[in-house]
Amino acid sequence: MATQKLYAGVKLRETRTKLGLTQKAFAAKLGISLPYLNQMENNNRPISTGAVLALAQEFGFDVTELSVGDSERMVSDLREALADPIFSANQPPMADLRLAASNAPMLARAFIDLHRAYRQSHERLASLDEALGREDSRSAPSPWEEVRDFFHYCDNYIDAVDRAAERFAAKDQGGISSEERATDALNALGIQVKFSDSVGIRGFDAATQTLTLSKFMSPETRRFQLLLQLALLTHNELLEATLDLARFHTEEAREIAKIGLANYFAGAALLPYQAFLEAAHRERHDLELLSAQFGASIEQVAHRLSTLQRTGAKGIPFFFVRVDQAGTITKRHSATRLQFARFGGACPLWNVHRAFETPGRFLRQLAQTPDGLKYFCLARDVSKPAGSFQAPVRRYAIGLGCEVKHAEHLVYADDFDIKNERAFEPIGVSCRICERPNCHQRSVPPLEARLKVDHNARGILPYEILS
Repeated sequence: MATQKLYAGVKLRETRTKLGLTQKAFAAKLGISLPYLNQMENNNRPISTGAVLALAQEFGFDVTELSVGDSERMVSDLREALADPIFSANQPPMADLRLAASNAPMLARAFIDLHRAYRQSHERLASLDEALGREDSRSAPSPWEEVRDFFHYCDNYIDAVDRAAERFAAKDQGGISSEERATDALNALGIQVKFSDSVGIRGFDAATQTLTLSKFMSPETRRFQLLLQLALLTHNELLEATLDLARFHTEEAREIAKIGLANYFAGAALLPYQAFLEAAHRERHDLELLSAQFGASIEQVAHRLSTLQRTGAKGIPFFFVRVDQAGTITKRHSATRLQFARFGGACPLWNVHRAFETPGRFLRQLAQTPDGLKYFCLARDVSKPAGSFQAPVRRYAIGLGCEVKHAEHLVYADDFDIKNERAFEPIGVSCRICERPNCHQRSVPPLEARLKVDHNARGILPYEILS
């Protein structure tokens, strides 16, 4: 199999700029000629193996950052945007999308934002009963989407917040639990922690300095909510500084992101980076063992595994997703090359949808995407009862996975024959950008494809997808 050439000129140029080196000095340290460096920085030539090794040896550069990150996400987002019918007559090849994402990332992101604005305007016009008479129907990303994209393009890893949470967790000298430590820290601030059956999940009264938590919540949720409130009270300056750097368009987006950062702190304090990374390797990513060891839920553990992207100490690159019973993606992140659809649900052939049928069990799947990449996928249902018979039960399914080359590090893959090509099920991202011609679960034809309809014949689909 031919090795994929690595074009990462933007990242190479950013590295040189941060080091404060001229092209001539940088080329000398990499042991290459000045013209060769210039060609690599402009993506006219792929980065050579020698240059990659020199980056690691001379500067301690984490070379995995050259091949994952914004570029792959942008290619996925560009491809989905260009699947819109308005572009049906002008479909650029994949090579052009990769060049745009790597050579002109700011332009690519601007295009994605422009398409999102167009889509939102189109949806507003389609709902005239809501749009008529409104003066605020601007073609800007919704606050929720803006925050989602902020974490998406940060690789779902916020270094300053993660390290602050890890420092808090390291203060444990007496072997007390994270819950006791958080409660003690809140008490030291003069805040009383109470439990009630009349509060939603968490409520903080600044006037009385009282934090009230639902007495029906699980121990894992209780620990998380205590740490979240602690982050808001003791690390407000850090959260605000991080928000300043993000430059959100609206105050609403900023407030949503602040809750997201506090959530991030809580998860990182409950599952501190280095200790959790070491335990994950030791336990071979057994979610139940990690859950018991750290006093966290299965979902919290799975989500945390997908955020272990610290430079110089990265974990296995996982994707993580949570879907509701309608198949709508409510949480998503991928440190792998698999990227999820920005609009709509996930591929129906993916095992995460079957998790609702087998509550309390892990489902395993070997899957292959249209680009030929193979993944080991894990799925399980997650129920969140509210504490009484009449209260609604929230049900989700979570999915966790990695490229099959990492499967040996997962206890769940021990009895799988990953060398058997026929064991891999075909999955896609979403029907509208999936290239598979004969998928029995296809809901709509791919928007960029031409179709042939034969009135006298019927196959798996009522049409034929032409290549």
